[in-house]
Amino acid sequence: MSIILNLETATTNCSVSIAKEGRILAIKEHDTPNYSHAEQLHIFIQEVLREVNMDISELDAIAVSKGPGSYTGLRIGVSAAKGLCFALNIPLISIATLSSMAAQVTSKDVDYIIPVLDARRMEVYSAVFNMDKDEMRATEAEIIDENSFAEFLAKGKVILVGNGAEKCKTLLSHPNLSFDTTVVPSANEMAQLSYKKFKVGNFEDVAYFEPYYLKDFILQQKKKK
Repeated sequence: MSIILNLETATTNCSVSIAKEGRILAIKEHDTPNYSHAEQLHIFIQEVLREVNMDISELDAIAVSKGPGSYTGLRIGVSAAKGLCFALNIPLISIATLSSMAAQVTSKDVDYIIPVLDARRMEVYSAVFNMDKDEMRATEAEIIDENSFAEFLAKGKVILVGNGAEKCKTLLSHPNLSFDTTVVPSANEMAQLSYKKFKVGNFEDVAYFEPYYLKDFILQQKKKK
């Protein structure tokens, strides 16, 4: 048996779930552009535990979204997950943010799923999955142009999902291409993914694990007047 706490903070959606053998027992999430993860995350953890009348000591593992995504959001989620793992002496599981986004696509009328997270300017974080949710192309940071994803569009139907799909709409047009800008990373889809890793003992080193930022954090400085 496995009871796993799943934490998703890679984007604007602060999301927490508790799952037993991959089945959601409780979930709490709130998507706001204000990035209020620092205030909400631990409250949501307490609320989902309370909802299922469970003590935190009953958890068998903690799963956290590893990125790519917001630098600050990832830091908050990973710090909380590592702290709980240390305190409870339980394993840490990491879930690729784009994998949980791909898991939300249930349509059978597409051949490739491409989750895209908004980065700077015309850049996105993306990966390519087939309909079995197997990764066909690893995560990259790429600048969108008229030829983006042409290799996959030539082979079959493609759906771009996530907030990065909005900027892709301005440049990409193809009969095989569709968009879903409503998909956000969620602890709901993390449940099955973390359970699969738990069953095979695919754990992270709690002491050394770091989020997958993909790009270096750049501190924006105010311009001098």
